Amino acid sequence: MIATVVAMDRVDYVDTFIAVAQDCMAERGTVPASKPGNPSIAARAFAMVSEHPYRYTSGDVIFTVYADRRGIPDQERAAARAEFYARSQACLRSSDLGKRYGWGIHADAEGRIALVAVESSEYADFLSGHLPAGGAPVTLTKAMRSSRAPR
Repeated sequence: MIATVVAMDRVDYVDTFIAVAQDCMAERGTVPASKPGNPSIAARAFAMVSEHPYRYTSGDVIFTVYADRRGIPDQERAAARAEFYARSQACLRSSDLGKRYGWGIHADAEGRIALVAVESSEYADFLSGHLPAGGAPVTLTKAMRSSRAPR
């Protein structure tokens, strides 16, 4: 099975589980560190997804974090989103959530995402191919490595 990416934002996965990166050092899912008053990109994405699992798509999260950091007003966001996705954008496989902080990302059949802690039984179930109750088969992929693989 090949991971399906939705055409709209080209960063949305459907029925896919993004496991932590091969070189992720986290043994547990941890809340991303952030400076007071200036949350990091990972902290913003974590808050958005952890507070509302299976509500947003990857494209929603990536663009909202971008727009919030740049202070784009709500009334300008539709046009800004179209402009943002007119160019190629990195997907959540490149997020520090899976590279540093120990969070897998599950995208359901509608492309909505939730975080799954690396130490959880749910994470192990996704890796072993066991499906959540009523769940569809998922494509397994990994977050991108933080460093190059040894030659």
